[in-house]
Amino acid sequence: MAIRTIIKSGDEVLKRVCRTQLTFDERLASLLDDMADTMYAADGCGLAASQVGILRRICVVDVGDGLIELVNPVIIEKKGVQEEQEGCLSFPGEYGTTVRPMKVKVRAQDRNGNTFTVEGEGLKARAFCHEIDHLDGIVFKDRLK
Repeated sequence: MAIRTIIKSGDEVLKRVCRTQLTFDERLASLLDDMADTMYAADGCGLAASQVGILRRICVVDVGDGLIELVNPVIIEKKGVQEEQEGCLSFPGEYGTTVRPMKVKVRAQDRNGNTFTVEGEGLKARAFCHEIDHLDGIVFKDRLK
């Protein structure tokens, strides 16, 4: 496991759409471990693979209730609205108000390729949306109110 360099604002990789992850192997497991280590070391609550220069549909989230690894995530349900301050590890010190769903349901795969669904409300919903946006080349500043 290793701490990877987080891509910062101005790098075009943050605007690129990530490709589907097709292989579920030790290399993916190592990337997921590194991403979690990197997120925790940076005191973040989410990190997308594109933020470490890997253009694959992979992200990790932990809002304080345990690590969630999402491979090929898709938001399949949204409910409600929340307007909150948001920041990003790729934009250190920058914050702004975004409008996000209050609740989301996400379908994804785990590190072994098994499909699962997970729900998030409040901060967790915002983190899921934020990280999945990264996979589509969208940064939080594109969503500012």
